Amino acid sequence: MWLRRIVWFRYSFLWWLAHTDTQPCVSTLHCHHTTTIGSRSLWSEPIIADNFFIITKTSFMIFPIGDDQVKGGAYPYVTYLFIGLNVLIFLFEISLGPGLQGFIYEYGSIPQEIQQGEDLFTLLTSTFLHGGWMHLIGNMLFLWVFGDNIEATVGNFAYLLFYIGGGLFASLAHTFFNLGSMIPSVGASGSISAILGAYVIMFPRSKIKLLVLIFFRSFRVAAIYFLGFWIVQQLFSGVGAMSETADSAGVAWWAHIGGFVFGVAIGIFFRMRYPIELKVDKEHLY
Repeated sequence: MWLRRIVWFRYSFLWWLAHTDTQPCVSTLHCHHTTTIGSRSLWSEPIIADNFFIITKTSFMIFPIGDDQVKGGAYPYVTYLFIGLNVLIFLFEISLGPGLQGFIYEYGSIPQEIQQGEDLFTLLTSTFLHGGWMHLIGNMLFLWVFGDNIEATVGNFAYLLFYIGGGLFASLAHTFFNLGSMIPSVGASGSISAILGAYVIMFPRSKIKLLVLIFFRSFRVAAIYFLGFWIVQQLFSGVGAMSETADSAGVAWWAHIGGFVFGVAIGIFFRMRYPIELKVDKEHLY
């Protein structure tokens, strides 16, 4: 009974967050308007902010809360390190107050500058910045669920290089499809999309535990179906977004797609490098 109450409180808290932070930027995933955290304004200029699920007052949100766990292997130190680092950087963003806008334009990835060979370091630094609480929570939730199995399989150092490489490739993909844009792009989902791409190759039959938030009910589905649906949605959205102008803010669809393609390619290599059939603990679910 006590465990059920704890789980119910955890999901209720996530539901409260989702329905109290419904500013236009986060609720539609289009940052044409001022981004806010609670009543505090983060910045008034448009940005490109990625995310994995749409938050609206009427949406039936479905998102992962667990998966089959690989037995043994490396402990996911790097996954937890990146989660902690992203949270700490976001808290630092909040502390900047009016100076945050300049910080985002300094360390966010701006396609026109990358195109001209300027501020190339932002291809990486932008992957550690986030545009709001739900932006951060969505990205870190996906990293928490999907990152540890890959790290356990390939080891900490290889996973570290893979994560960084996925973020860089995703940032370049976003730049290529948004040439001339002066809008900074922020978010970790390029790296996380790479993780999803590798995951669907390495663990296609792994059961993903999905929560239907509004009903507080969960069900399980094979990774190949959940992630297959996800990337098809990204492709349709990315193609549709190509008709928008370079100076219109929105979701970094092509960062998602680029990261996923990178992950699939590296995932094939990982699967060849680690051909042993993995033992999965189906009882160890989040």
